[in-house]
Amino acid sequence: MSEESAQENSYEDFAIEDDKNLVSLKTHAKIKKYLTGDIEILKENYAKVRLTCTNEMSVDEMGLVHGGFTFGAADFAAMAAVNEPYVVLIGSKSKFLAPVKVGDVVIFEAHARFEDARKREVDVVGVLNDIKVFEGTFTAVILEEHVLKLKLKRSKKVKKS
Repeated sequence: MSEESAQENSYEDFAIEDDKNLVSLKTHAKIKKYLTGDIEILKENYAKVRLTCTNEMSVDEMGLVHGGFTFGAADFAAMAAVNEPYVVLIGSKSKFLAPVKVGDVVIFEAHARFEDARKREVDVVGVLNDIKVFEGTFTAVILEEHVLKLKLKRSKKVKKS
């Protein structure tokens, strides 16, 4: 994949207009749209993501889509609803309510609820042709810097001891 097509398939420099202004995606800029869906709506504490299921997501000759792709799109919708640069998933509870197959288009709507200064609960529902196929609650935490930088600092402190 060329650098140009990789950028078109990610969210680098992505912004979408809501009712009042331009909203930029502040997180997950390099996530691949073809694996986790396209943002249709992005507002404060809300995201709507459309996942088009492809042959690459299939697990068998009948075209059943692996649940990991459904979960990944729901997770991405949740992180986009929080929309902070260093948001990370720390837990989830989800239900797969109906199968998804190649060719299906699932719409995920995520609503973030404020819990405290850094922790958010996000409710996500995935719908296919008016049928709920997924529902879940995602717990996310907003960090002050990238989670891998935090791990790097901790491991340096341990080595000094």
